[in-house]
Amino acid sequence: MGESSNRLVLSGLLCCGALVVGGFFGWSDRPQGGVTDSTAASVASASMIDVHVAGLVANPGVVSVPEGAIVADAVAAAGGLLVSSDPDGLNLAAPLSAGQQIVVPGRGAAGVSSGTGAVDRLISLNQATEAELEELPGVGPVLAERIVSHRDIHGPFQAVEDLLQVPGIGEAKFASIRDLVRP
Repeated sequence: MGESSNRLVLSGLLCCGALVVGGFFGWSDRPQGGVTDSTAASVASASMIDVHVAGLVANPGVVSVPEGAIVADAVAAAGGLLVSSDPDGLNLAAPLSAGQQIVVPGRGAAGVSSGTGAVDRLISLNQATEAELEELPGVGPVLAERIVSHRDIHGPFQAVEDLLQVPGIGEAKFASIRDLVRP
């Protein structure tokens, strides 16, 4: 080998060594977690839309998702499905638009969002039978009877929030059914 070949080999070894040492000490411009600068920039520049996710998700409410997102993205942004949800009642691949409402139904309960964001069918607190009320997540025969009894004694429900006056319905239970019922 000539002198230029030796220099080339030595330069290559030094570069490799610098890369190994730099990797060992964390010398890198790349952000942690596998997100590159270009990925972060594209996420930051993406237009966001707000949609309302209601029903049987961990954190119902308004969530922001990137423009072009689908229903599954909004459900994930709301904390994911609850065990009692019925994901087959939704088209998880449907595209979203700003202001849309997605209602995640429970097993046996109606409440699927239409394309306009209106709820197709909610259980009426003032007209439902005990059996219909039992379709709600976490509402068994005893609680369904209490709801009907409260309605009979105190008159019709004026607002969904009146459910909080029924013995056995606390904030957590109310949160899981409020988007599935109407007065």
